[in-house]
Amino acid sequence: MTRPSLSPLPLTLLASVWMATLANLPLWRELRHAGLLRTPADWTLAAALGVVICSALVFMLSFAAWRWILKPAIVVLLVVSALGSYFMWTYHVVIDGDMFVNVIQSDVNEARALLSAAMAGTLSILAAVPALAVWRVRLRVRPIGAQSLRNIGTALLSLLVLVVTVIAAYQPLSSAMRNHKQLRYLINPLNAVYAAGNVAMKPFRRNDSFLEAIGMDAAAPTAAPNPPLLILVLGETARADNFSLNGYGRPTTPELQQHDVTSFRNAVSCGTSTAASVPCMFSHLGRGGFESRSRNYENLLDVLQRAGLAVLWLDNQAGCKAVCARVPTVSTSSLTDPNLCTEGDCLDGILLKHLEAAMASLPPERRARGTVIVMHQMGSHGPAYYRRSPPDFKRFMPECTSNNLPQCSSSSLLNAYDNSIAYTDHVLASTISWLKTQENLFSPAMVYVSDHGESLGEGNLYLHGLPYLIAPDHQKRVPWITWLSAKFAARTSLDAACLRARADIPVSHDNYFHSVLGLMQVRTTAYRQDMDVYAGCSRSQAKPEPATTAMPQGRSDGPVDHRFH
Repeated sequence: MTRPSLSPLPLTLLASVWMATLANLPLWRELRHAGLLRTPADWTLAAALGVVICSALVFMLSFAAWRWILKPAIVVLLVVSALGSYFMWTYHVVIDGDMFVNVIQSDVNEARALLSAAMAGTLSILAAVPALAVWRVRLRVRPIGAQSLRNIGTALLSLLVLVVTVIAAYQPLSSAMRNHKQLRYLINPLNAVYAAGNVAMKPFRRNDSFLEAIGMDAAAPTAAPNPPLLILVLGETARADNFSLNGYGRPTTPELQQHDVTSFRNAVSCGTSTAASVPCMFSHLGRGGFESRSRNYENLLDVLQRAGLAVLWLDNQAGCKAVCARVPTVSTSSLTDPNLCTEGDCLDGILLKHLEAAMASLPPERRARGTVIVMHQMGSHGPAYYRRSPPDFKRFMPECTSNNLPQCSSSSLLNAYDNSIAYTDHVLASTISWLKTQENLFSPAMVYVSDHGESLGEGNLYLHGLPYLIAPDHQKRVPWITWLSAKFAARTSLDAACLRARADIPVSHDNYFHSVLGLMQVRTTAYRQDMDVYAGCSRSQAKPEPATTAMPQGRSDGPVDHRFH
């Protein structure tokens, strides 16, 4: 069979039209849902948007229009656009810088949980078929000089078409993008290209090889009998509204309700993804300062360790997003347990199984002053929620056992998710029970806060990761649960009844850094009492104003270079 022969321009144009039309089905669907495909003027807007996308793709590919580069470049864009189309269509997510970081930081188990027949079908139709067609084409390329002129001409022509189209349709285009901000994150595959470029440019905007120290004056109380032992449970994908402690109608937290815990019912996250939230919540900068920072700083764990405390990170997730880079760390990724670990994933009970041994490995002179242990959960990580709870905790049935969430009924999807919350309830209650066994040696306490929430089909949205400004509350409202032993409360002069009375105050991840320092009584100028959610209930200090979610400005105690740490 004779192979077709094409020069770079028509091949580039055909591939760009394919991606601008079929690979952008999520964009056209969103236009329809927004009521922008009803009138002839609306269809003109859609056509203009298609021309803009196609012209931008031709412009980009014109720089790769060489014999050995063009085909691979087109194939890569086809695969990227097919994957983007699948996830945006199936889960109603969007592609931005945070989502791109989540993708590149995902481990094998997280990626495997997303595989499905629907994904394979989408990749076959939108990527494999056109990629095979592209590969079969015999590319007619002119000598380097003539081809250079053609590539420049193609770039200029496509740019001219793009500019003329934007000018001609500026009013409806700008109105649509202004009133429906999510549209800009659905333009496929330009959204992924822009996100990748934005992430790649960060080292030029911020020197990631240099870490500026904070809390150089940090000091904890000297060694004393029954030093504090604080376990910080870092939740995953837990939304506050699904905890019966917070008024949810289903009994998802019966074990925690048997303990004397306080639940702040009005807590919001720093971001809508792990990659965004975890580094931010352990930072002193607050969400606004963290997003706009021009340099990197140490975090809460560094300050605690500098104060002389023993610090440990136990990870049952895909890493700590560099937060634990300078403290002792234990990961469950290499552990095997017939009851708790299957198919590369471990249930969160594995954290408790290895807690005591890991804690015993910490320097005794530090433990004598106090210990902070972070347990990073697998929690309710989706879309395979059914894998986050063992059989004994599947109270709500039937549950969705598919990772293609829109195919599940809303009730079965909710059942699977609530079962994961019920298991988290058990893990947290078990953590408290273990801490109670340590009261002869320590003054124990536990704080549980999730990194972000989750969408479970509300508004046809699934999972998480939407840009913060347009994300629904389900992706931002998180549980914040505190348990204090009598010894810990006495040590810190905290009034548990006062905390319960303040359960409805607005709090956020911005308060986390200062609240943990306050609980561990670390003295440092990096600490802000007005940002400590517990300070208002301490009998040992003047009552400040209620905790606020105002964004604190970053401060520095002088640079420390950790490039060779």
